[in-house]
Amino acid sequence: MITVTRLDHARFAVNPDLIERVHAAPDTTLHMVDGHVYVIEETLDQLTDLIVGYRARVLATAQALVGRPEV
Repeated sequence: MITVTRLDHARFAVNPDLIERVHAAPDTTLHMVDGHVYVIEETLDQLTDLIVGYRARVLATAQALVGRPEV
């Protein structure tokens, strides 16, 4: 999950795997696969960085789990 901010400054978490598309004209708008639409404060570049960081954490966690002995 990534945490983003609505225009009213309320923060919420969203699963980036469920983002269908993003528009940035001028506000950043998330269009989800289920049809929900969210307008957020983060820029498109900031959102991209959040998603890249999320995916890197997922991969790092998976890699760490592979290296652990089974219990």
